[in-house]
Amino acid sequence: MNTSVNLAGVQLANPVMTASGTFGSGMEYAEFVDLNRLGAVVTKGVANVAWPGNPTPRIAETYGGMINAIGLQNPGIDVFVQRDIPFLKKFDTKIIVNVCGKTAKDYIEVVERLSDEAVDMLEINISCPNVKEGGIAFGQNAASVEDITKQIKAHAKQPVIMKLSPNVTDITEMARAAESGGADVLSLINTITGMKIDVNRRTFAVANRTGGLSGPAIKPVAVRMVYQVANAVSLPIIGMGGIASAEDALEFILAGASAVSVGTANFSNPRTTVEVIDGIEKYMQAHGIDDINELIGAVR
Repeated sequence: MNTSVNLAGVQLANPVMTASGTFGSGMEYAEFVDLNRLGAVVTKGVANVAWPGNPTPRIAETYGGMINAIGLQNPGIDVFVQRDIPFLKKFDTKIIVNVCGKTAKDYIEVVERLSDEAVDMLEINISCPNVKEGGIAFGQNAASVEDITKQIKAHAKQPVIMKLSPNVTDITEMARAAESGGADVLSLINTITGMKIDVNRRTFAVANRTGGLSGPAIKPVAVRMVYQVANAVSLPIIGMGGIASAEDALEFILAGASAVSVGTANFSNPRTTVEVIDGIEKYMQAHGIDDINELIGAVR
């Protein structure tokens, strides 16, 4: 039985990985999860300098999920290279670094710093606010998506994954723009902008007022967008958004995803990723599927 999948020439032992921002760089989870079992570890967002993030409170539980407004707090590329990469290299799993920035120059600095490091792929978070465009996210304008993709590809040594924002009118337009810019892989969806109000305190549940909604509540939207993108471009897709079980993961794979990322579920059950891997193998055995690739995009 073959569970391995290929993303732009990078062979993963299985299609299950972590979603950026929900697993750190694996250090916090290593006592609960055998990182060797994972197809890949996707790190928390890394910027060219340390980002302090947003004021607290920054997380609020919602029905069917959570809202976060962490603001991509991270210690910066220097700490990441010295601390996180050596840790991850101890394990037999692929390393995918999530890169964030506020200008094209910010992204390129990180991409260039990683060019000689032992990381397998780069995932570019284009839901970051483009400060030169008044704060609109890079991923909310097709011309911006194509431009930032082209610039990053010109400097990247590793395959580039463009992580698409769902906060757009037409996700396929953004997917095509990333493909035109030279992206190797697409990942989707990032969080959906949401808000929660504390009725007892009569104020916003997170200090930022709005935040990114994730968890089971967004899964049907995410599956729909993955299906649309799979039928609009020819790139491999990493699907995510509310995956908490093997059945959830298989929905994304059948819709056209070559791999999947588990995010919010890690907070309530740190072993979710391994349970999803085991569940996919059981499904394949039960249904006589010899190769996971037979399932990718099987629903048309």
